[in-house]
Amino acid sequence: MQAALTLLLVCGVAVSSSQPGDPSLDSAWADWKTLHGKQYTEEDSEGYRRQVWEENLRFIEQHNLEHSQGKHSYTLGMNHFGDLTHEEFTGMAGFRADSALDDTAVSNWTRSTGTPPPSLDWRTKGYVTPVKDQGKCHSCWAFSAAGALEGLHFKKTRRLVALSEQNLVDCVKGPGYKSKGCNKGYMHEAFKYISLHGIASERTYPYNATDGNCRYTNAQKAASCTGYTFVPSESERALTDILASVGPISVAVNMHPRTFRFYKKGIYNDPECSNDPNHAVLAVGYGVSSVPAHSNGTSKYWILKNSWGQGWGEKGYMYLAREGRRGNLCGVASAAVYPTV
Repeated sequence: MQAALTLLLVCGVAVSSSQPGDPSLDSAWADWKTLHGKQYTEEDSEGYRRQVWEENLRFIEQHNLEHSQGKHSYTLGMNHFGDLTHEEFTGMAGFRADSALDDTAVSNWTRSTGTPPPSLDWRTKGYVTPVKDQGKCHSCWAFSAAGALEGLHFKKTRRLVALSEQNLVDCVKGPGYKSKGCNKGYMHEAFKYISLHGIASERTYPYNATDGNCRYTNAQKAASCTGYTFVPSESERALTDILASVGPISVAVNMHPRTFRFYKKGIYNDPECSNDPNHAVLAVGYGVSSVPAHSNGTSKYWILKNSWGQGWGEKGYMYLAREGRRGNLCGVASAAVYPTV
């Protein structure tokens, strides 16, 4: 009896995993696969991936229905992550948050007596390169670090140069570093490496989203820094002041909520987003909206540049609720750091 029941259960799972999708979504599924160049193998069956995609699509549609009823301050949208399970997606987190972040290079910032501007966007001042895509390499830390130095290099030279994330992925590892290339890393270790060796431009050391041997030479040097400084942890006021005075700053956020993966537009404010950061991005400004971010009770937001391509969020950017009732949403102020030049 037990054997028969086991066989029945196994067969039931097999049948379920091969169930056809909703016929009304056939065209949408085909269009999505074409748009993102999706192809599947026998081991990674299309039937299973479509089930995951449809379930994610239902989640997005339900959220957006609730948004239309005034329950959320942001909308979601299907993107290239649509065929991934929650576990697969969260496994892509590329920032290492551990005791190595306890560093002596902390800003001597004191709360300013003046008032920083109510809004700031370094993109409009020429400090920010176009949105990039890290691909399947867990190298967000390298993109965040390169972005921060791109801004400060522009501030110093008035030349905006796209810097090489691949240079950092290949070279910021081994003795003296805890970063692991495509297997997570730290922005401050990237700045440490750059202060010692410099960094190539993206043109001379292009990105290929894989771990490789370090190929950097001094002849490729396009920018450098003298070191790095951490923003006082968990202080959004300090982050605001320093962002306004320094330029774009490397920060890390928690990417675990499903809503984060499919964020499309508006002020992101998911109360499930913890302050334990695991994904590095670049803070390029902040502002104030005429519409509060609902339950967070704030109309203020951060402008964050991600490294998931322009198909994610608002052409690659997120507007994250700032200084709300809860504070430090998604841990945005927990591990902020910037290079010194």
